[in-house]
Amino acid sequence: MELLQLQYFRKVAHLEHMTKAAQELHIAQPALSKTIARLEEDLGVPLFDRKGRQIRLNTFGEAFLKKVEAALTLLEDGRREVIDLAGMERGRVFLATTTHKCFTDLIGSFLAQHPDVQLRIIQASTEEKVQQLFTGEIDLCITFPPIERQGIAGISFLTEEIVLAVPPGHRLANRTSIALAEVANEPFICIKEGNPFRAMTDEFCRQAGFAPHIVCEVDEHSAVSHFIRTGIGIAFFPESIGDKITSFPTIRIDQPVCQRTYQISWLRDRYLSKAAQTFREYVVSYFAELKTGTSP
Repeated sequence: MELLQLQYFRKVAHLEHMTKAAQELHIAQPALSKTIARLEEDLGVPLFDRKGRQIRLNTFGEAFLKKVEAALTLLEDGRREVIDLAGMERGRVFLATTTHKCFTDLIGSFLAQHPDVQLRIIQASTEEKVQQLFTGEIDLCITFPPIERQGIAGISFLTEEIVLAVPPGHRLANRTSIALAEVANEPFICIKEGNPFRAMTDEFCRQAGFAPHIVCEVDEHSAVSHFIRTGIGIAFFPESIGDKITSFPTIRIDQPVCQRTYQISWLRDRYLSKAAQTFREYVVSYFAELKTGTSP
């Protein structure tokens, strides 16, 4: 049994598609098929159920995959720890976020202070982040709401208010705060379903005793801003974005409590490089200093 066989098996197991796996591994599909066949021969059992060109991980494969992922993660942890100890690596951090826009200032500040660190950032959903943490594809992830999953540790570093944005001239434009129930009959501009922000704001409305009357759904907050200016509806906005907008009023919500909390997470039992530890500590201290009004 060879290390390469295990790496190839993991990729095929995740994709359950030999051609796609071969493309991602940059090898020929027949060579990949032979490698998997040799692994199954060594183990004495099939790892996949095959029907024509379709393959599905079977019971043997599911059990073996758990051990393979644990073994490959431990080997990668060992490699990183040895490199750290030997001082051979300038420092690399693999980070996943739901959106990059909220943290551009943080990332720019970190890189300015740590120019030798190579920071690679990808955008991913919450479920993708969980999977990437367990497979070792990323060191850390920033997410909201906080991930509550066995084996994943995290630190909450930022809690911000969610405010209500209304068009200029709206009947509530001069208010500084409201109870959310007051806008139960208003038309809403919302982020599309499937986005964590949408799930969160739908829950706020449920707590206030109504379901929002949605007249427009968009992909991101910049599009929400455009439609608010047209006057077709009101919308929820994160405080961090709302504070930067002067073209329409934003109103604080007193009831229910409308907030979101960001967390930086990592795999509890996995080795974190010095660079990743430094970035994690920087994120927490950066927002702690912002809260107290000191310069990060």
